[in-house]
Amino acid sequence: MKSTTFNARKINQLLSSMSFAVSMLVFLGIASIIGTILKQNEPYENYIIKFGQFWFGYFEKIGLYDVYHSIWFLTILLFLVISTTLCISKNTPAILKDFLVFKDSLEEKSLLSFSHHLVIKNKKNVNVSKILIYLKQVKFRIKEKSKENGDILIVAKKGNYQRLGYILTHAGVVVICLGGLLDGNLTFKAQELLGYKKIETLDIPASKVAEVSRLSSDNASFRANMTLVEGGSDNVAFVRMKDGYLVQDLPFKITLKDFRINHYSTGMPKSFESDLVISDPEFPQSIEKTISVNHPFTYKGIAIYQSDFQDGGTKLDIKLRSLFNSNAPKKIGGQIFEKVKLDKDQITYEFNDFRKFNILHLKEGEKEKPRNVGPSVTYKIRNNSGQAREYLSYQYAMEIDGRSFFITGMRETPQEEFRYLKVPADKKGSIDDFMLFKEALQNEALISAVAKKIANQSMNADKNDTVKESFENSVNKLMTLFAQGGFSSVSENLDRNIPPSEKEKAAQTYLKIIDIASVELYRNRFNFLGKELDQGRIKFIQDSLNAYSDMFFFGAPYYFELTNYEQKEASGLQLTKSPGQFWVYLGSLSLVLGIFSMIYLHERKFWLLIKAKGGVILALSSNRKNIDFESDYKKLTNDIRKIIQ
Repeated sequence: MKSTTFNARKINQLLSSMSFAVSMLVFLGIASIIGTILKQNEPYENYIIKFGQFWFGYFEKIGLYDVYHSIWFLTILLFLVISTTLCISKNTPAILKDFLVFKDSLEEKSLLSFSHHLVIKNKKNVNVSKILIYLKQVKFRIKEKSKENGDILIVAKKGNYQRLGYILTHAGVVVICLGGLLDGNLTFKAQELLGYKKIETLDIPASKVAEVSRLSSDNASFRANMTLVEGGSDNVAFVRMKDGYLVQDLPFKITLKDFRINHYSTGMPKSFESDLVISDPEFPQSIEKTISVNHPFTYKGIAIYQSDFQDGGTKLDIKLRSLFNSNAPKKIGGQIFEKVKLDKDQITYEFNDFRKFNILHLKEGEKEKPRNVGPSVTYKIRNNSGQAREYLSYQYAMEIDGRSFFITGMRETPQEEFRYLKVPADKKGSIDDFMLFKEALQNEALISAVAKKIANQSMNADKNDTVKESFENSVNKLMTLFAQGGFSSVSENLDRNIPPSEKEKAAQTYLKIIDIASVELYRNRFNFLGKELDQGRIKFIQDSLNAYSDMFFFGAPYYFELTNYEQKEASGLQLTKSPGQFWVYLGSLSLVLGIFSMIYLHERKFWLLIKAKGGVILALSSNRKNIDFESDYKKLTNDIRKIIQ
């Protein structure tokens, strides 16, 4: 029995010690830093991309992706509550006693032991009333006591509320932690541990989610998300959890009546807001409310925030231009979040996102403001084996280094950066001239005619037909290689057939021939025979050759051209029920008041013993002796001297 009592006492001493409380605060601070730096409750795919499979699994086990709801974080809060509560319960009685009681039992010997005391000898007939008036003027609370031997002891004190600051500060910490525990969704954690609730990982409609993965409308605490298209409504939201989600049922239905975005002149979003209609089955009348960023609406304890916006299913008009043959363009219709399958090509277009405004800085390293380059579409092209590449296509041409290009990005995995295909725009601002030039590069008959013309122009008249024919065949073969694979095919041919010592010279010759032949192809295709081309057309040809060569790494049989769209926007809402919010605010107020009291209120205790036989002893003490205390002591003693004398 004694051993049990001893152990309980030791545990109590440990939990109520300052070192334990400080340790818990340090752990809490470290956890909060992690939760601030590492974005919380992201899809697990994002964390896998960021950290890799090994570290992802390790961080997931220790709960770094939802720090504030992890078991260890809530355990720290719980221990901090216990520790601080024990500190308060142990020290509060003494603080309150000291606050209420005047220490009027001190004798002369005790007063002389104070470090700050003053003795005035042989002074009789002290005017006590003047001293009392003075002490009241300087805000002291006073108690006067007459002793049996005729001595008079005046006890005064002020700044005692500083001691209450200790209670307020510690109570604030307790209340804040309790608020955090209330918002920690402990009910769900207990249900999950006991097997009553399970996280849903399948991408299925909310109506088909099983009851084991749903949270009732009277759930005490949650933070959920809802996305509504204009005109759409719903009475459920989704709570992101680990590698899945839970469906949170709501006691009312939310309808998005209208969604608006205001933009700066650059195209950057300035503000966005949603007109909502709240329909509660308990009341016949609906509630209409407009919310915006930092201006939520709270109904039945559930705060509805404007969190973001996204596409709501924009309709797209698309022209697919064939890159590797001269077939006529295909016109298809698409919609964001929908798929279009091209059976003949055995590929599927999956449309993921549409943005009406894209603010880009096109000149790196130069002092130029970012500008709006217009709409873009993000989509995937998936083949019949299930493999997909992601693409980002901009509708309008962008000016880069004084020339205009149509830009399309491609990446094979989400962790890669986009690699861009830059197709030069013609003088009309379209892609038509590039497509015509591309067809000329792929036209075997036209290549043969150009090769013959170049051979005749390059060879002297005295050269025999065999030499001319050989050169003609070389030009023909080189342009055919380029037409079939771009510069990479030409490079591979160099590696196979040219000795290393002659490779650089041969490469320069090949590039010169390709340039000459391409100019002739351009002249033939655009009716410039016998005419000199200006510098703008020469640059267009060079840019087109680069774009044509990059097409073979593009991974798509068609060039995606967005011709028109009908935008449909969706509003992103965040719904939170936080019963601990009030207590966190209350605790924060208590913490601030407590800290303010301890820092800015100065406790002073004053004793003045007037001896019946003559003489005065003055003493002053404080729980914190600093420069202000020294100054107060000097002023008080000087003033008392003047009154006594």
